[in-house]
Amino acid sequence: MTDTLVSSATKEVIIGFDRPFVIIGERINPTGRKLLAEEMKNGDYSRVEADALAQVAAGAHMLDVNAGIPLADEPRILAETIQLVQSLTNVPLSIDSSIVAALEAGLAVYQGKALVNSVTGEEDRLETVLPLIKKYGAAVVAISNDESGISEDPNVRFEVAKKIVERAQDYGISPADVVVDPLVMPVGALNDAGRQVLTLVGRLRNELKVNTTCGASNFSFGLPNRHGMNAAFLSMAIGAGMTSAITNPLHEPEMAAVKGANVVMGRDPNCVSWIKTFREPAAEGSDEARRAGRRRRRNA
Repeated sequence: MTDTLVSSATKEVIIGFDRPFVIIGERINPTGRKLLAEEMKNGDYSRVEADALAQVAAGAHMLDVNAGIPLADEPRILAETIQLVQSLTNVPLSIDSSIVAALEAGLAVYQGKALVNSVTGEEDRLETVLPLIKKYGAAVVAISNDESGISEDPNVRFEVAKKIVERAQDYGISPADVVVDPLVMPVGALNDAGRQVLTLVGRLRNELKVNTTCGASNFSFGLPNRHGMNAAFLSMAIGAGMTSAITNPLHEPEMAAVKGANVVMGRDPNCVSWIKTFREPAAEGSDEARRAGRRRRRNA
């Protein structure tokens, strides 16, 4: 069974086949967030700080950090953001950029073993990103598209993923350090998107033996009740073998779906995490509250 280990300076997270599903918080991303983009561009990271703390408090195991702002100094902003977030929390980070110079700037200041988001099957991307992964001892997200774009054929996407895994091995990067994103299509536009990605996740697990991730909210794009749809998708993706996702941990339906799927898959022994999250606190004056009070006094 494959385990992908990532870490901060003080904390390890393992993405793995038989381990609890890993939530990678998506909020530190200025794409589509004009106010956040302007603030980060001007060196104001107060919203980044709030987003980092809120996501960890909500249950994120890792945080994705993106600084893709048009006409901004992305390498500097990404490095500063990573340093700030690592000073606030000990969860590992996913360093997210399409700019190789920004990835290197982020990796240069990162403390621990990062997850780099991402590399594609395009030749120039493979030749520039994979050496960085090897140099800094990171793990990497492999996006299943290449020069021809994103194929609607899941078999083509599988072959692109296989190519990336094999090329990574040529650079001395273990398949355990490659987390494949099979590319989740919007089901509102492509009716078979759900079945396609579930089948593809199974093949990636069983044939390539790699861990997987995705941008979970892509699945519901354009539909009403997106949280309900995302929750259904995440539950079924976990059942199919997906091991992590980049999503918003502040959305309760999605988090409940993940925690429930962990129980169903036997990855929450004795339902401890589920009970800790959802058990109602004892009402003041109830028998349970009085018993708890007596226990606290005995242990004082």
